[in-house]
Amino acid sequence: MASFMVQDLLRKGFAGSFSGKKLQEKYLTIISHVSRVKFRCRYGVITILTVAVVALLVALLLSEKKEQVSIKKFYAFCPKDWIGFGSKCFYFSEDMRNWTFSQTFCMAQEAHLAQFESKKELSFLMRYKGDSAHWIGLHRESTQHSWRWTDNTEYNNLGFIRGEGECAYLSDRGISSGRDRTSKKWICSKPKS
Repeated sequence: MASFMVQDLLRKGFAGSFSGKKLQEKYLTIISHVSRVKFRCRYGVITILTVAVVALLVALLLSEKKEQVSIKKFYAFCPKDWIGFGSKCFYFSEDMRNWTFSQTFCMAQEAHLAQFESKKELSFLMRYKGDSAHWIGLHRESTQHSWRWTDNTEYNNLGFIRGEGECAYLSDRGISSGRDRTSKKWICSKPKS
């Protein structure tokens, strides 16, 4: 039907007012204008998408680095044969020696005889030590002096210490004290690396 209308217009002379060349130019002008607009739109969309992809990649890389840092903080490691609990690493000996030797051993490991700062840490040490008595980092000069940790800070009195000795250890009954020369197992502690 459309072809009949075009043929009818051509017969009536409508197309005669436009020569073939002028009609072609008009057609090309319309098409080239539409093509330029389409090109600009496509170029704009591609640019926006490219910027969005780059921004997402940068955001992912930054969040990945932050995640790696927080993971490293969260999963700090303890040396081989040491056990992590909270922010510390603990070493439970199998040998039995006196308190002074035990402290010297711990210092050689860049640690001290175990020091606990909360009931949770004390409970962990009590559970993990098993049936054996283990030296910890509490000591005093005599029964008239207060208990101190090996780093010379005062004991926080998280548990009663039984006995009349100068050096403390963990026993089945809690925290006890004895003489330095007695042989026991020991526990070292140091911050996680």
